[in-house]
Amino acid sequence: MRSTSRLAWWGLLAMAAFTVQAANPALDEVSGVLPRLQPDARAALERRAAQWAEWNPGQRESFQQRMQAWDDLARGERDAIREGYLAWQALPASERASIAAAASRYQALPAGERLALRDTYEALDGSERRGWMLGPVLGSDYPALQPLLAQVPVEEHAALLTALRAMTAQQRRDLAVLVQRSSPQERERLRSELATLEPGGIAAWLWERLDR
Repeated sequence: MRSTSRLAWWGLLAMAAFTVQAANPALDEVSGVLPRLQPDARAALERRAAQWAEWNPGQRESFQQRMQAWDDLARGERDAIREGYLAWQALPASERASIAAAASRYQALPAGERLALRDTYEALDGSERRGWMLGPVLGSDYPALQPLLAQVPVEEHAALLTALRAMTAQQRRDLAVLVQRSSPQERERLRSELATLEPGGIAAWLWERLDR
C-alpha cells in the first residue's frame, strides 16, 4: 500500500519530467514553475524528474498504469492512503523499524491468525484506529491522551508529538491523569506548554503541574 500512496506526490513527476526534456518547447511553462517552489520541494521534484528521464518506455508505461489505478480509486480511499503515508513519514526511524518487524511477523502467521488479528483491528473504535497511526509508542497511550490530542493546532502538532515521544511510559500515564482532571480550557494550556518544552524540562514541568 505504501508504494501506491507514494503516487500522491509522484503524480507531479510526469509534469516535472518535462523540465529535463528541453526538446519539447510546449512545456516551457512548467520550467517556469520550478523557481517559485521552496528549495526542498524543487529539489525533490527535480530528482523525480531525473528518474523519469532515466526510465525506459516500459517503466514509464508501468508508472502511468499505476497512476491510472490511483485515479480510479474512490476519493475517500485515496485520502485514507495518503493520510497513512503521511503518518508513516512522520514516524521516527526506530518506530518504522519496529513496525516493519511486526509486519514481517504478521505475514509469517497462518492465514487464520492474520484474519483474526485483522478483525480485531477493524472492530476498534475509529478514534482508536487513528490513534495507532501515531506509531507503537503513542498508539497504546492514545485512548488516555485523546482529549489532549484532539484538534491540535497545526503549528503545535510536530512539537507536541516530539515531547510526548520524549516522555517515559510512566510520564505519559501521569500526563493522562492530569489531562483527565483538567477542563477543556486547561487542556489547551497544557498542550501549548508541552509543545514548547525541551526534553530535559518535561519531568519538572509534569511534577509542577501535578502538584497544583
